[in-house]
Amino acid sequence: MNWSIDIAPLVPVPLIWAAGLAALALVAVLIFRKSRGALWRGLALAALIAALLNPTLREEERESLANVALVVMDESTSQGLDKRPEQKAAIRKDLEKRLAGIKNLEVKWVTAAKQDTAIGQGTQLFAALTQALTSTPPDRIAGVILVTDGQVHDVPKSTAALGFDAPIHTLLTGTPDEFDRRIETLEAPRYGIVGQSRDIKIAVRESGKSMSAGSPATLKVRREGRPDEVRTASVDQPVTIEMPFPHAGNNIVEIELETAPGELTPANNRVVLVAEGVRENLRVLLVSGEPHAGERTWRNLLKSDAAVDLVHFTILRPPEKQDGTPINQLSLIAFPTKELFSDKIKDFDLIIFDRYEHRGILQLIYYDNIARYVESYGGAVLVAAGDDYAGMTSLYRTPLSPILPAAPTGRVLEEPFRAKITEEGFRHPVTQGLAGANALQPNREATWGHWFRQAEVRPDRGRVIMEGAKDQPLLILDRKGKGRVALLTSDHAWLWARGYEGGGPHTDLLRRLSHWLMKEPDLEEERLIASARGLKLTIERRTLEDKVAPVTMSAPGGERSEVTLERDRPGVWKTTLDVKIPGLYKVETVGTSGPLTAVAHAGVEDPREMSEVVATEAKLKPLTEQTGGGVFWTRTDRASAGDAVTVPRVSLMSGARVLAGSGWMGLRDREAFVTKGVKLTPMFTGGFALAVLLALMAMAWWREGR
Repeated sequence: MNWSIDIAPLVPVPLIWAAGLAALALVAVLIFRKSRGALWRGLALAALIAALLNPTLREEERESLANVALVVMDESTSQGLDKRPEQKAAIRKDLEKRLAGIKNLEVKWVTAAKQDTAIGQGTQLFAALTQALTSTPPDRIAGVILVTDGQVHDVPKSTAALGFDAPIHTLLTGTPDEFDRRIETLEAPRYGIVGQSRDIKIAVRESGKSMSAGSPATLKVRREGRPDEVRTASVDQPVTIEMPFPHAGNNIVEIELETAPGELTPANNRVVLVAEGVRENLRVLLVSGEPHAGERTWRNLLKSDAAVDLVHFTILRPPEKQDGTPINQLSLIAFPTKELFSDKIKDFDLIIFDRYEHRGILQLIYYDNIARYVESYGGAVLVAAGDDYAGMTSLYRTPLSPILPAAPTGRVLEEPFRAKITEEGFRHPVTQGLAGANALQPNREATWGHWFRQAEVRPDRGRVIMEGAKDQPLLILDRKGKGRVALLTSDHAWLWARGYEGGGPHTDLLRRLSHWLMKEPDLEEERLIASARGLKLTIERRTLEDKVAPVTMSAPGGERSEVTLERDRPGVWKTTLDVKIPGLYKVETVGTSGPLTAVAHAGVEDPREMSEVVATEAKLKPLTEQTGGGVFWTRTDRASAGDAVTVPRVSLMSGARVLAGSGWMGLRDREAFVTKGVKLTPMFTGGFALAVLLALMAMAWWREGR
């Protein structure tokens, strides 16, 4: 039971204060005049004021609530170093025994493990603590005990951010004499131009103390396709290393630091820098044979691509159009045929003929130049044709025909049809995964809008990845010599751009098509890809074939093994491996066009977590001192045998300001309770109060009357 007195005034409190002051003044005057009944009159007035205050005796039935102690166990990667796992287990065992012996204490164990959403953010102890506090009332928290190496990356700047008033204690794993070296990246490029190089700046850092501290460090630099380079570096001095960009896509440089004697771990002695290799802006020449509805579709697509420099010409007035207008009155720009197709043809990465017919504008020798540009110099040509490809002025009837993958039959199919992807097209990166393509059902019509015109062709070579009317080839891709050629046999792609009948993926299709022609690595049909997340290595093989050969994997130590891939989806074979040694892994196999290689770095998934691993009290000590807690080393002798630890004794304290000392830590007794029942009893009302008041007044009159 708990007793207390509540006051519920019958009149406003200011009136009671006024009455009290008036009563004091009256009693003072009576005492000054030496009146015989002054004391009794004062008591009567006091009884009257007490009746106005209406005091009530409050009787509560309470049930005590247990105090809550939260123990946060750091399960981050750095806690797996040296003897910390055994030390951590011994600390928990000791704490369980000590905390179980304290009455009226509930213990909640919180595991601060790495979260998928917190990759790259380091150790997040207080995030795990905050999550646990959502189900714990703040007024019941007796204290928090952190079991960690002290390398915490989300320490609040002040106690106000905690949301509770209780001590925080830290039990440190590891030892005060630890020593470690690591590589810190000062500057690293995110991208570079293919064929050029950029500089990397790093520094060797030391933490802790050791006999070898301050001695020179040896670095080993590994680059793709080059022999290892050995460099010597001084601690805390910047080192500049060249990073070449031999190809587009990911370019990797690995820097390894030689392990020093007595070092805590070599896991952070290796850094891998990945930067994107980008080619200089791709130059595209777009030649439109005549103004038409689809011309702007090609122009808008290529102009919107920041990686493309577009040169566009439209033949507005072909030679056969003679209307008598003097040349000097025409505002047309002469088509610079010699400059484009003879002098500067090698400057272009792609030439697009959009509804272009041979009408004598280009001399036959220029078509021959284009054919050599493809076969000998690795250029690319895209013919986006319609009925123009079927007539006597077709590009196929020029010296360009040797590189074109299909011959026209002379027929033009004019009927509604929906484009569809062939079985081979579902494996090709240009058409793989196009929205609305019914990818799991090859040779079925997609859910795209209709086209209405297509030139009938007879494929001579190449790969048919899309079909149209009457299952005739719609899109054909081919490799010719060092270059590439594509033939689109319909000029109605613009209907998708206009949204006719819901449209279609014209942007994805045409952009992929043009970038495949310009040899974008991500769109290669035969490709080997390696990627890593932590010590999980994923190998992916893209191919148009029905089966793939095993992949040879080379580990950092030189060990070689064969890996068998499993079919993931059409055109993609894949597998994921758990590797044991961090470092640069190389995978290679043989494709239809030659050997394929890829590299990936497997290692620390969270570089911030392993950047500093030496146990420290510096990060948590300011916060623990603000809350009244303490920081304790649980093992001071690195050579201690077994799992021996020193855990301070724990006490539950009430009203104490100091909650930590040498060899002990305190938890605050919150004395929390829940009220189960309340009984209210009026103390000075009704007949009892009236009788007391009358009795005191009578005594005052009796005393004055004598």
